[in-house]
Amino acid sequence: MTQTVPDRPLHAGRFPRIHRAWWVALVAFVALVGAAAFRATPSVMIEPFHDEFGWSHGTISFAISVNIMLYGLTSPFAAALMERFGIRRVVAGALALVSAGSGLTVFMSASWQLVLCWGLLVGLGTGSMALAFVATVTDRWFVARRGLVSGILTAGTATGQLVFLPLLAVVVEDHGWRPASLTVSCVAMAAVPLVVLLLRDRPEDVGTTAYGAAGPLAPADPVPATGAARRATTALTSAARSGTFWLLAGTFAICGASTNGLVGTHFVPAAHDHGMPVTTAAGLLAVVGIFDLVGTVASGWLTDRFDPRLLLGVYYALRGLSLMVLPLLLADQVHPPMLFFIVFYGLDWVATVPPTIALCREHFGGSGPIVFGWVLASHQIGAAMVAFGAGLTRDHLGSYDLAWIGAGALCAMAAAMSLAIRRGPAAVRSPG
Repeated sequence: MTQTVPDRPLHAGRFPRIHRAWWVALVAFVALVGAAAFRATPSVMIEPFHDEFGWSHGTISFAISVNIMLYGLTSPFAAALMERFGIRRVVAGALALVSAGSGLTVFMSASWQLVLCWGLLVGLGTGSMALAFVATVTDRWFVARRGLVSGILTAGTATGQLVFLPLLAVVVEDHGWRPASLTVSCVAMAAVPLVVLLLRDRPEDVGTTAYGAAGPLAPADPVPATGAARRATTALTSAARSGTFWLLAGTFAICGASTNGLVGTHFVPAAHDHGMPVTTAAGLLAVVGIFDLVGTVASGWLTDRFDPRLLLGVYYALRGLSLMVLPLLLADQVHPPMLFFIVFYGLDWVATVPPTIALCREHFGGSGPIVFGWVLASHQIGAAMVAFGAGLTRDHLGSYDLAWIGAGALCAMAAAMSLAIRRGPAAVRSPG
């Protein structure tokens, strides 16, 4: 066992000590951004793959949907593996998988190889660093500011994905898709040393306590001796007896359908259908990412202070309205109404995550991160179905209009489902 050195007291150094939890959060943020680099690539590579290999939008969208689905289905098992083997080992291995999957795409010549690299390898890697990783870090390292930190780390996932888009779009436009894939591979691998050197599994590993804790905290549940698969399935079996779980899973499936599955995958090709350059459309998604950072951090702050059910209801209702008007805004140039949509939608992109994590913690206690992993699985199943379905819609109808309107209607349903969730038996708010 590696010997750990406790955090130094405030007076022992020349400068005031920053609590170790914030350094862990910073490394987690960097790792999430590194993984997000790959998740930015599909929307700017659909047309290059179509042009070079002749694959249909539906075929390419299928590979993307496999990636999206595995991103979700891996998450609960990864959360259980983090309990058993530690955060650091799981995250370092996940980044290596992302790097390998992205790098190997440069050698592919058939669509099944796209499914293998994009779908299987990168799906498993990014799924191991999904939002259940966020829930695990915040639950172990923070008592105060849990909602805020959840918002910051969630924003790292989504904002990193979208902010990489302009860079990747320029690389694809000027040099082709292969250098872009290699760029993503290098970014993911570059984050591995930071994870190995700086990320730690629990506060007691470095002789400190969780941020905001009055004293040492005993874990809510002992570290299980059973395998990760059994731990994950046991948590699911227990949670599935609750109506709250199904409401959370249903709303989050719609969240995935209306973000990663539809806008994240198909906004760029849809805008290109209307004559907008790919680099311009990718730039608009990057702006969504910038405002997502603001919106998700703000949502974390609000989650520490207000009823998360009401927040979810508002978020989904506003998102649905914005998606229903999007078909009227797409054009060959950027105009003020489109910019308003980008800002408005960006603020709501993944603002749903901090309240959903809070409700999982509130209802399912120490199993909250694993239960959230299953809720996230539903998010990605919804995203995968819509990513594939929207591609088929484009192939058969010649436009994405029906997909936008259908996603808006689903968001209205999610708003009603959010308000139907009951408060937990112990609705304890984290210290603000």
